Amino acid sequence: MNVNQSAPPVPPYGQNQPIYPGYHQSSYGGQPGPAAPATPYGAYNGPVPGYQQAPPQGVPRAPPSSGAPPASAAQVPCGQTTYGQFGQGDIQNGPSSTAQMQRVPGSQQFGPPLAPVVSQPAVLQPYGPPPTSTQVTAQLAGMQISGAVAQAPPPSGLGYGPPTSLASASGNFPNSGPYGSYPQSQAPPLSQAQGHPGVQPPLRSAPPLASSFTSPASGGPQMPSMTGLLPPGQGFGSLPVNQANHVSSPPAPALPPGTQMTGPPVPPPPPMHSPQQPGYQLQQNGSFGPARGPQPNYESPYPGAPTFGSQPGPPQPLPPKRLDPDAIPSPIQVIEDDRNNRGSEPFVTGVRGQVPPLVTTNFLVKDQGNASPRYIRCTSYNIPCTSDMAKQAQVPLAAVIKPLARLPPEEASPYVVDHGESGPLRCNRCKAYMCPLMTFIEGGRRFQCSFCSCVNDVPPQYFQHLDHTGKRVDAYDRPELSLGSYEFLATVDYCKNNKFPSPPAFIFMIDVSYNAIRTGLVRLLCEELKSLLDYLPREGGAEESAIRVGFVTYNKVLHFYNVKSSLAQPQMMVVSDVADMFVPLLDGFLVNVSESRAVITSLLDQIPEMFADTRETETVFAPVIQAGMEALKAAECAGKLFLFHTSLPIAEAPGKLKNRDDRKLINTDKEKTLFQPQTGTYQTLAKECVAQGCCVDLFLFPNQYVDVATLSVVPQLTGGSVYKYACFQVENDQERFLSDLRRDVQKVVGFDAVMRVRTSTGIRAVDFFGAFYMSNTTDVELAGLDGDKTVTVEFKHDDRLNEENGALLQCALLYTSCAGQRRLRIHNLALNCCTQLADLYRNCETDTLINYMAKFAYRAVLNSPVKTVRDTLITQCAQILACYRKNCASPSSAGQLILPECMKLLPVYLNCVLKSDVLQPGAEVTTDDRAYVRQLVSSMDVAETNVFFYPRLLPLVRTKSPLDSTAEPPAVRASEERLSSGDIYLLENGLNLFVWVGASVQQGVVQSLFNVSSFSQITSGLSVLPVLDNPLSKKVRGLIDSLRAQRMRYMKLIVVKQEDKLEMLFKHFLVEDKSLSGGASYVDFLCHMHKEIRQLLS
Repeated sequence: MNVNQSAPPVPPYGQNQPIYPGYHQSSYGGQPGPAAPATPYGAYNGPVPGYQQAPPQGVPRAPPSSGAPPASAAQVPCGQTTYGQFGQGDIQNGPSSTAQMQRVPGSQQFGPPLAPVVSQPAVLQPYGPPPTSTQVTAQLAGMQISGAVAQAPPPSGLGYGPPTSLASASGNFPNSGPYGSYPQSQAPPLSQAQGHPGVQPPLRSAPPLASSFTSPASGGPQMPSMTGLLPPGQGFGSLPVNQANHVSSPPAPALPPGTQMTGPPVPPPPPMHSPQQPGYQLQQNGSFGPARGPQPNYESPYPGAPTFGSQPGPPQPLPPKRLDPDAIPSPIQVIEDDRNNRGSEPFVTGVRGQVPPLVTTNFLVKDQGNASPRYIRCTSYNIPCTSDMAKQAQVPLAAVIKPLARLPPEEASPYVVDHGESGPLRCNRCKAYMCPLMTFIEGGRRFQCSFCSCVNDVPPQYFQHLDHTGKRVDAYDRPELSLGSYEFLATVDYCKNNKFPSPPAFIFMIDVSYNAIRTGLVRLLCEELKSLLDYLPREGGAEESAIRVGFVTYNKVLHFYNVKSSLAQPQMMVVSDVADMFVPLLDGFLVNVSESRAVITSLLDQIPEMFADTRETETVFAPVIQAGMEALKAAECAGKLFLFHTSLPIAEAPGKLKNRDDRKLINTDKEKTLFQPQTGTYQTLAKECVAQGCCVDLFLFPNQYVDVATLSVVPQLTGGSVYKYACFQVENDQERFLSDLRRDVQKVVGFDAVMRVRTSTGIRAVDFFGAFYMSNTTDVELAGLDGDKTVTVEFKHDDRLNEENGALLQCALLYTSCAGQRRLRIHNLALNCCTQLADLYRNCETDTLINYMAKFAYRAVLNSPVKTVRDTLITQCAQILACYRKNCASPSSAGQLILPECMKLLPVYLNCVLKSDVLQPGAEVTTDDRAYVRQLVSSMDVAETNVFFYPRLLPLVRTKSPLDSTAEPPAVRASEERLSSGDIYLLENGLNLFVWVGASVQQGVVQSLFNVSSFSQITSGLSVLPVLDNPLSKKVRGLIDSLRAQRMRYMKLIVVKQEDKLEMLFKHFLVEDKSLSGGASYVDFLCHMHKEIRQLLS
């Protein structure tokens, strides 16, 4: 949306307002979501009819062993990554199922029973439903998905088997040795919410939807007498946790159907579906096609393992115990289901405590009394009534608030209400503003505050009669009585020094040291500013912006410019006493662009020439901010400084810094000092800036360490932004920098803002996260606040809540608009309260929970060792899931991992946070990068953290299914196993954009996209795709443009070729795999989580 287009005229207050024009299907942020893709869960389409078994299709797979690969395996040069397990065009996400996706019924656990596993001869006999006393397992490539019989608890003393000497999966989890396992036929019993006929488990309160799995880690009774016979580190097909999630040993060569493989006899894997049931064949690592050879880190099964209690037959080697990635919760599937189920209807906010659609779903919002989820999202929409219950569940109660969020064009901006000199109506006691939650009594002469229950008089000019339901007859004519979000015009009482503010100013402060001139940055910037100044933000239908501008250049000294319209040429004034900064001129420094256009253009032409031969390499930093703030103070207005800076400020001046970069501190108790500012000067300076309403946006162009942790303090505390372009080169980074600059200058900003969150009795706001300053415990002070920034607020109980009244939040933001108008923006939200834990778990939102947990962790690294922060997150997640298991899930075997339906992605997303650069950096991540990401995430909204921690991987070109020319391709899971060497993929995380090209992509595709004749001629690291006139090129470039338009920052493109050195960078974003820095794969982390939960429960 162009911020300069005229806003819809505001209907006069007191008249009927066209609040809801006709709603049509939204296509906000992209095209409507595609139809549901094939389900990756074998049993996601309803119960399997009977236990019929079909003979398996395809080639039987040899059992993995830890020995050398067979001689028949293809040999690969040492040190070279192999992608051979994917033939050209292998389907990695599975064939499409003929059955339409359905939601899992509420009482049903994650999968009905699938194939029972028994040790028997290779030919599978069909057999009827088992008697209820039989223990049956559904085996999915080594992972049991629950189904159910109520059964006796497992014997006491059941553990994870003896510790072994294998390395742990994550390298960082305490006590995470490999998990022991159980003999093949003694897997834990299934537990299914419906139960078998005659054995109905007693339900407590109605359990919420749940997903349950039995991980191979968990065991049925282990045979003590057998343990001594096992070689060290081997159980009965035990699951090794240090299994990498991608296969790097040579795969077995493909065999034509029907060919026998040499070697010991292998039982075919049990099929995943009966003949009548559409679904998938059993698969390993989510890929189809030829059988694979042995894989690294798989332990070989113990050859003489007896098959207790199974049908007689010759001993068979056991299949490998490895969780099938397709059988554990998939973020892609959850996102797709939500789009299909909730993307077509508008989200109407009239009902209290409704959980909105996911942030990844395009939907339209109809405001009927509660704020849109675009403004406020909560971790739970049903709050526990007591603090004891909240402590038991450990689910953080928090709201992520984005007060000035931009809305799609189909939704109306908040209405502006003008109550004249009397100002907005408020509660006398708690000062909450009039809203739809207030109750009018005594015929409309008084109102009772819903926040503090105080009864207030209604002023005569605001009086209106009530209808038969007790509602005011003018309720729908007044936004503050019918909508969740609206604005009041503030009176002079809400202004500084009791006088209305002047319009804000922008000051551009340009580093003209040797580095900035040499790279071409100064020339590029000055050229861009000439045209950019025509696009300053403006209010409503204003013809031109009210914002004034000023210019400063600096190296070791500062140069101020007089650009008064009456001058023929700009005048420069130099301030060399940087220790005692002052502004040498007032008149002519801040000017109106249209009046001084010729002088400004002349100045921007002269700056690159004036400093073209500079040899000055040293710069100052704090005095530059001080100068900008003093200029705004002298002009008596708020505003924003745009700082363009290149190097560590080592010149003698206040705020001088030294190079303190030290990688040896990583993983020590002193690591936290890398995130802390090295001097207190900048905090003091930030405090002065906030008092003046001076917001700072910092553009950094470092070639080496610049101490982002210290330089970002002022932007962070003033509500500003930091942009970083390492090793800036005009030809490569120009588009990204100019795009970010244009967006930053043009976006609508509220200046000199104060935000307060009020709550109804029983809960209160106790903690705040984001880019702002707080001088007391309640007021969030922001020198500037734009539409991208969020403030995250945590709530705690201070009294008992009751279910009838619910819990209420009101966020009030007082700010100065771009035109200099003082306004109050109000957002209201009513939540439910519950006395049953099941209701809490049924109404949580995982994306918001992860947003809060990431911000909590990223702030904690300032004061605690990183390892402690990681452990805290793991413990909290385990406590949340253990509480659900203990109090809400149906009784079942301890060997099952049961996840609440709306939290089934908590483990995968939390693992992504734990593996992020801030909490677990790889060798290539710099200290500055970590500090940059840390401050960036602190004010991200839920949609941004969602894609930042779990990137989107989109197949652009698939050999089996050509790219549809209209819809966005359906995403695949972020794992190397999903890549096929015959295909091209696009990966984005909100900051980075990669195009990965497989080595066996068809020649025609390479020609259409890159305009070269073969894969080897593609330039690795290419940052722009050639503009070619063919459907594929247009489609891919169009998709990239639409993704960039959805994100807050311009994503620079990097083309990565398979098996190229840049591929390591790309693989860093495949977050379901084990990371090079030691982060666990999703499968391993799920097992670790299960172990933690079991320890808590025992």
